[in-house]
Amino acid sequence: MSEAGADERIARRIEGIFAAVPALRGVRVVANQGVVTLEGKVAAPEDIARAEEIASRIQGVVTVENNVVRDLSVQESVQSIGALSGKATGLIRMLPLIGVALAVAFGIALIGYLLASLTWLWRRFAPNSFLAELIASAIRFVFVIGGIVIGLQIVGAGALLGAVLGGAGIIGIALGFAMRDTIENYVASILLSIRQPFRANDLVVIDQYEGRVIRLTSRATILMTLDGNHLRIPNSTVFKAVILNYTRNPQRRFDFELGIDADSDPTLARHIGVATLQQLDFVLDAPAPSARVEQVGDSNIVIRFLGWIDQERTDWYKARSRAIPAVKSALETAGFALPEPIYRLRFDQGAPFAAGGASAAPAARPRPEPATTGADQIADTEHVAPENEIAEMVDKERAQDGSAGEDLLSSRRPVE
Repeated sequence: MSEAGADERIARRIEGIFAAVPALRGVRVVANQGVVTLEGKVAAPEDIARAEEIASRIQGVVTVENNVVRDLSVQESVQSIGALSGKATGLIRMLPLIGVALAVAFGIALIGYLLASLTWLWRRFAPNSFLAELIASAIRFVFVIGGIVIGLQIVGAGALLGAVLGGAGIIGIALGFAMRDTIENYVASILLSIRQPFRANDLVVIDQYEGRVIRLTSRATILMTLDGNHLRIPNSTVFKAVILNYTRNPQRRFDFELGIDADSDPTLARHIGVATLQQLDFVLDAPAPSARVEQVGDSNIVIRFLGWIDQERTDWYKARSRAIPAVKSALETAGFALPEPIYRLRFDQGAPFAAGGASAAPAARPRPEPATTGADQIADTEHVAPENEIAEMVDKERAQDGSAGEDLLSSRRPVE
């Protein structure tokens, strides 16, 4: 008897709840031994699951048999249209509030654009125009997002804002992985514009690429190679590469090796070579030229000669090309023999000799007489001044079409 009373209380409790919900008023409830059976029709599919969820929460319910179906009659469809019209009416009533929200969002965004348009102000704080434009873009973005957030808060759409921001975060992560190289290159451009590792027209070697710097853009560093070709290196590569800048220090050292006979005096040969280098007008007195013994072989002694030049007045390749024959001529004039390759021949026993026997062996070739011209007699017609063709090409390239204005390198900032 008590179980029958409990089932009746469960049924009345569920029916009372359904009576308070307009969408569930047509649902009938039968309870037997704690098993609740729902029957009837509802207008929307989601109301079916809603009725089962409500019934399952009542204390004493063991399980729910949900036999509720959707009502597809014309009357219910008309009622649904009426509900939609009610929502449309509510939306029309909210139009003034939506207008206020749009006005506030537009006003905040307009303030951001006005602040971003003060380029003269941002260029005072930024080292170059690229960073100034980046600051202006960031200000516009922050104010536009801020206006949208405040506008959604005014119309009470904070939940929508959270969903949008969450989706934007997921999309941002996906785009970050997909555009990793592009983003890395963009960040490298910003850091290079701040670090200033070189100036325009500097002769540099970047990741084994040699040339003169034309400009630094937001995507790449453009070089003109020594044979007159354009070379674009991504800034991400430039930022991570080892950079050799020949222009920063005008003094540059050249060196070369010469070998003398193993029986010769290497100390005397070093002094003669250094004295010869000192007589060359393009070799600097400070740092002074020097020489050192590199190695002693079976048939020769290798000596390395070193000298310094001023790159602003002397071409490195021309200076080295003039110094090598000058030191060689001086050593030969002093009686030093530059050794020739020595080959050891072995004759097996019983091998036939050439016709004429040993007397037919070729006569030794006489050693050529040493040159009689020294360093002081070298013709001065061969100048060693640096060639400026590439530098002039770079200046012309930067002057054309205002390309120099797009350069992120600034002469006002120190070179790192």
